[in-house]
Amino acid sequence: MSGMAETDVGTQDGRAAALAFGALVLGAFAMGISPVFVRLAEVGPFASAFWRVALALPALYAWMQFDARSTAADAPWFGRSVVVVGALFAGDLFFWHLAIMNTTVANATFLAALAPVMVVAGSWLVLREAVGREVVLGLGLGVVGAGFLLGSSYSFAPSHLLGDAYGLITAAFFGAYILAVRPARRHYGAGRLIFQSSCVTAAILLVIALVLEPTLFPSSMTGVMMLAALALVSHVGGQGLLAVALGTLPAAFSSVVILLEGVAAALFGWLVLSEHLTWLQALGSAAIFAGIWIARPRRPRRSARA
Repeated sequence: MSGMAETDVGTQDGRAAALAFGALVLGAFAMGISPVFVRLAEVGPFASAFWRVALALPALYAWMQFDARSTAADAPWFGRSVVVVGALFAGDLFFWHLAIMNTTVANATFLAALAPVMVVAGSWLVLREAVGREVVLGLGLGVVGAGFLLGSSYSFAPSHLLGDAYGLITAAFFGAYILAVRPARRHYGAGRLIFQSSCVTAAILLVIALVLEPTLFPSSMTGVMMLAALALVSHVGGQGLLAVALGTLPAAFSSVVILLEGVAAALFGWLVLSEHLTWLQALGSAAIFAGIWIARPRRPRRSARA
């Protein structure tokens, strides 16, 4: 009987991990299409960052109500971890848009893609999660793939140094965001965590947009639709599914899978914006997929007696 119970538990764990992995892949692709929506949104970068989060709040509130039972009974309302998650994501979006404004898009994207390096280090040092050599090897291959995918158009210039620094800061904020979401998910359901943290993010970005943007509103219905798509697809879908996955999967492995965001950005840029897709980018995409396969979580080996 105990053997059957262990088999049932193992099957349930495997199913949960598979569902979380699927959510993570979909979330990475949902985040990867965000540059397309931002480019077509007809507002400035800080305004689009605010609307990305603010327009998502009604859908996230409905998700929180549906997902209410998955939050621990003793979890505080707007607890410290929720505020930290929201503030870190606001910092991520703020410096990401500063990087885009002060360096090339390729430079900003490539440097922001270094976030998994910080997540893997933080998983071991901060979260005390085991980081096996397979994860390190998969991360290395994935970063090389990101270099092929995005670095082919990377350019060094003294005038870009400030923007490049913003790109590195973006990576630090996004890495810290993942490291903050992972422990917060032990107490909060994905719906409540993403809704409440998004309220914090929206409040911060609203202040930034009011100070730095000349206008907050798009000039046509097309711009409104692009902002709505940015909110529902990239924020509700992208950040929401990332929060779902981090409730099950280790932060280090999750960060490697997030490198698929670059693959998605290149793919959607080719399909929607007619941007050229090179063989070097295809090779980089293949390397990222290989890195994810190598870094995948393994089930503990069972002894012959077991």
